[in-house]
Amino acid sequence: MYEQIARNKRDSWLLVAVLVGLLAAIGYVFGAAYFGSAQAGFGILGLFGVIAIVWSLIGYYGGAGMVLAVSGAREVTREQAPVLWNVVEEMTIASGLPMPKVYVVVDPAPNAFATGRDPQHAAVAVTSGLLQIMNRQELQGVVAHEMSHVRNLDIRFATLVGILVGVVALVCDLFLRLGFFGFGGRSRDSGGGAGLVLLIIGIVLAVLAPLAAVIVQFAVSRRREYLADASGVQLTRDPAGLADALAKIAADERPLHNATRATAHLYIANPLRKKKTKESAGLFDTHPPIAERIAILRAMEQGAAAPVA
Repeated sequence: MYEQIARNKRDSWLLVAVLVGLLAAIGYVFGAAYFGSAQAGFGILGLFGVIAIVWSLIGYYGGAGMVLAVSGAREVTREQAPVLWNVVEEMTIASGLPMPKVYVVVDPAPNAFATGRDPQHAAVAVTSGLLQIMNRQELQGVVAHEMSHVRNLDIRFATLVGILVGVVALVCDLFLRLGFFGFGGRSRDSGGGAGLVLLIIGIVLAVLAPLAAVIVQFAVSRRREYLADASGVQLTRDPAGLADALAKIAADERPLHNATRATAHLYIANPLRKKKTKESAGLFDTHPPIAERIAILRAMEQGAAAPVA
């Protein structure tokens, strides 16, 4: 379990480093190809970076409310959902976090998500379908997974990744627009063959980099799901609960009605995919295969049951 947690944290930050490296490469090629200096390119990069950060902050502070509204979630009290509320309280104590707001989405498809910019402004939402089919042990596993997203600051992490992806897209779009309108022609002409090569590299990079950035973003999302699984087990000390819960979710092929592509990555399982038991993850999948997640949890279960030498 602890090995899984450490590995997925390392992998997540490695993917962020890939995005930063991609951004630096774009800035260098941009500056060298159009303005004859890397410093000029990084200056433009910084300008659009500020714009992207401001836009991301708007989403960061207002995003949770929008997600809950779009998802059709309604806040519930202890009296309205006593079992759910009690389980959330248990996992709150186990995690050492403040009590999040508790929401229910009226939908027969079993699923759950957490949102909020930090533990002090967090919310955990589950569907009515999930409450109907889960026993208490399985519900604990699901809620622990979602509380782990809160504890691991995954919303904040996703915002960081979103900023980097947004800056990549902005800079690449600017590069292509400048190319089409002929700006920087004198710099390219004075650069001779080297300038032309840099221009070609820049155009190829501007076309492919946004796609590569989105692929990395989805890969980060998948790694954070693995991390939340392992961290959730750390809270419950019961891998079987989450494994059984994921098996039930995978067996239900109904899509979640209010889920969108913009919110799909927040859920414990992809709410848009009718078949959730894929054997391998695609480049554009926001979640790892449930079968693989269950196998890892079963391995944790067997390890926990093994006698200590």
